[in-house]
Amino acid sequence: MRVPESFTKKIPWMVSLLFVLLFVYAAVSKLLDFKTFQIQLGQATLLRPVAGWLSWVVVVTELLIASLLCFVKTRLLGLYMSLFLMILFTVYIVIILNSAANTPCSCGGVLQALGWKDHLIFNSFFFLIALIGILIQRKQKYNLN
Repeated sequence: MRVPESFTKKIPWMVSLLFVLLFVYAAVSKLLDFKTFQIQLGQATLLRPVAGWLSWVVVVTELLIASLLCFVKTRLLGLYMSLFLMILFTVYIVIILNSAANTPCSCGGVLQALGWKDHLIFNSFFFLIALIGILIQRKQKYNLN
């Protein structure tokens, strides 16, 4: 069964919309309780020395990527950056899962209720849709057949 081309053309937009919702929601949730976000980030032994400035970098990066995804001209870059950020978040989760520390989630909002293994599944889903979005957006941008 073949997917209609008109639907395929919308996939990068739909993927981008999902990431915009995710990143804006996550960034705003962190900003609304920023002190708690910084404290939770600092509870990860690996991140403790850089938690202060890293907390700002994470929020600004999420908002920057969300902005890039809103425009057709920068969408591919935004998708690549989304993929990269999901890889970083997933590596962090794997490190947490393999450490003995009971580090709380610093995601904010509803996402904070997820367990670490649930986060791994969640991130894997977003990793996969980022890849799909990139492949289709590249094909459209460069007219690859």
